[in-house]
Amino acid sequence: MRATPVVVPLETPLTTASGTMPEAPLLLVDLETEQGVTGRSYVFAYQALMLRPLRDLIAGLAEALIGKTLVPGDLNQALRGRFRLLGGAVGLAGMAVSALDTAAWDVVAVAAGLPLATLLGARPRPLPAYDSLGMLTAAQAAERLPLSAQRGFRAVKIKIGWAALAQDVQVVRAARDALPDAIELMVDFNQSLDVTEALRRCRALDGEGVAWIEEPVRCDDFEGAAAVTAAVNTPIQIGENFRSVQEMALALERRACDLVMPDPQVIGGVTGWNAAAGLAAAAGVRCSGHIHVETTAHLLAATPTAHYLEWLDLASAVLAEPQRVVQGQVTAPDRPGIGLAWDPAAVARYRLS
Repeated sequence: MRATPVVVPLETPLTTASGTMPEAPLLLVDLETEQGVTGRSYVFAYQALMLRPLRDLIAGLAEALIGKTLVPGDLNQALRGRFRLLGGAVGLAGMAVSALDTAAWDVVAVAAGLPLATLLGARPRPLPAYDSLGMLTAAQAAERLPLSAQRGFRAVKIKIGWAALAQDVQVVRAARDALPDAIELMVDFNQSLDVTEALRRCRALDGEGVAWIEEPVRCDDFEGAAAVTAAVNTPIQIGENFRSVQEMALALERRACDLVMPDPQVIGGVTGWNAAAGLAAAAGVRCSGHIHVETTAHLLAATPTAHYLEWLDLASAVLAEPQRVVQGQVTAPDRPGIGLAWDPAAVARYRLS
């Protein structure tokens, strides 16, 4: 196992209610087998200071895999079991397990000579993607969102959570005016509101032409999210912080949302996603993917209630063959595995010592 830390520039710095992110700290994972097949994945660490502990954690977990037959489901269960006494594989531990699980599935798909989507019983197909943007002022929204439409996107998401409700409404109206009626507009509060303020602001957005409101309250406050979901007409989207399939099941049981958006690096890799997609299908809830565009392009293709792929390009700067958007859609590559291949020169350029 090799884990290589890199910090790559973002085409546009990503601003949320919690601050601005000018670059993407990534941990590139290579899982090598005795048969010469390598599986790959990467972790988005959010902050560069998380790269070293993540690398050490993944390296320590990988030691337990040496000499064992690579069966992703068994691997996932065994690795998660190691954190039972620590309260489960959540946080950095969950990200480490997910990265190894995803790389293991990549190994199996490459060895079988199949795209991951095909291994999962589907096939690579065009998926609707939305352009995922940060916080914009009203003037910035009027200038930036037409570019998304020109690139063929049929949906755009902006982040809100400004100091005052009036600012949020002003930005949403400017964004809606900047887009043709046929293009959907989503908004994301990134957990920045308490329940009382979430009720006030989300109700104010009803009737403003918003397709969904994402994470208005703290990600683990399912009771509060359920109160908002019940009181607001606009669909409520959550899920990028589901730390387990069980947590997603609890959110659905408590009616904490109308839509779900698991993140493969948080929910448990490909193994966790498969279970999550089954839950969404059983509940009849549309399921979108959170970042990791290369992997979610395969996973959503095999998801019965697939909705949107989030286009937030994090890894292209270090990929030999980056994923592309064509007329607002993303299609997983029709080659074995996920299709990840590093660009050695770029990895050397952005590598963090």
